Amino acid sequence: MALFGTDGVRGVAGVDLTSELAHDLAVAAAHVLTDLGEFAGHKPKAVIAQDSRESGAYLEEAIAKGLSESGVDVIRVGVLPTPAVSFLVTELSLDLGVMISASHNPATDNGIKFFARDGKKLADSVEAQVEAQLGKPWQPNGNRGEIRFDEGARESYIRYLLGTIHTDFKGLKIVVDCANGAASFVAPEVLRRAGAEVIAISDKPSGKNINENCGSTHLENLIAKVKSESADIGIAHDGDADRVLAIDHEGNIVDGDYILGILADHTELPTKKIVGTVMTNLGLIRALEKRGIGFAATPVGDRYVLEKMLAEGHMLGGEQSGHVIMRKFAITGDGILTALHLVSEVVQSKKSLKELASFLERYPQVLINVKGVDKSRLNSNSVIKKRITEIESELGSSGRVLLRASGTEPVIRVMIEAQSQDKAEGFASALAALVKSELAL
Repeated sequence: MALFGTDGVRGVAGVDLTSELAHDLAVAAAHVLTDLGEFAGHKPKAVIAQDSRESGAYLEEAIAKGLSESGVDVIRVGVLPTPAVSFLVTELSLDLGVMISASHNPATDNGIKFFARDGKKLADSVEAQVEAQLGKPWQPNGNRGEIRFDEGARESYIRYLLGTIHTDFKGLKIVVDCANGAASFVAPEVLRRAGAEVIAISDKPSGKNINENCGSTHLENLIAKVKSESADIGIAHDGDADRVLAIDHEGNIVDGDYILGILADHTELPTKKIVGTVMTNLGLIRALEKRGIGFAATPVGDRYVLEKMLAEGHMLGGEQSGHVIMRKFAITGDGILTALHLVSEVVQSKKSLKELASFLERYPQVLINVKGVDKSRLNSNSVIKKRITEIESELGSSGRVLLRASGTEPVIRVMIEAQSQDKAEGFASALAALVKSELAL
């Protein structure tokens, strides 16, 4: 199985992801980037950040050591969001960025992702080369790199974020759920400096409480707080703050599909297309069509959204989960940046978030994870193919069928969209049962 997934290397900290592996990954990355000529002609420099997991400390130390031994100067910036690494790599003209995070996963997990000097995640082909070099002996030329801590990095990132908006949030009461993660040290401060009255929750990381019943994957606390405080808006981030979901004043969820639609009319769209994934709700696609805006779909994963945006010149894209890429300002999903621009739309429109989100009539979407199946046989099974064709014929243009094999486990995801919840649930249950019977291990 490949070590790199769709978002770097992830695993249980201390079990799958050890100090030794982190060190060796850093050395292998330096080796490959040296061979590719990325470090030619100068002393290479890298930045390393982490979210708030307690395992981040020893993983960061191992990575810094591996890079230093490989002749790379290392700047440690402590706990910062993932998109801050992308920003700092380009802002400081560095050669490599490393983020230690497992995003929305529990505190026991952790991960490592690398950013190239252009602020993008390393290409799949480069990751494959890093994996191939892992553990191989290598003697770099030049002296050992220096390691230092940059206390000003957080302030640079905050100023950059605030520099992308030109609206005053005075008069708005905002509740922000920081998931006890990297947003804790940035999101409340940014919103306060923008003029809002801010109530922060889950903003006290302990190293063990990241994403624990909080953040963008557990919205109950935020919804309750928005209602009890009579707040205008609720903002929820995940552990590394590269995604955002919102709550309107009544407690309704405004997910990534809504956010993309709200930003669409007020974002530079030279191609008049928004990029989403195969999981993007059909309701958004139909709503965009009515406004003369096209839609382009990619596989699930923000890196694939970005690839299509860059290849075809699109400026706005994202996922239902709250990864939104505003390419005018950044080339990675940034939950705090997106939240700022979402709130700016509320201010400029003089409408509530609920009113702004009313453009979208969401199609009922039912997702069932079918476990214990042989996903390698999915594409060759004629019985399943025939049934999909029959369902698609019955749904017509008012629904969708999607079967997707998990990239990391023996699971096939069955998704049905239809105009009624009953129809979506009926088709999804029946198709999931068929998949289970046809492909059982």
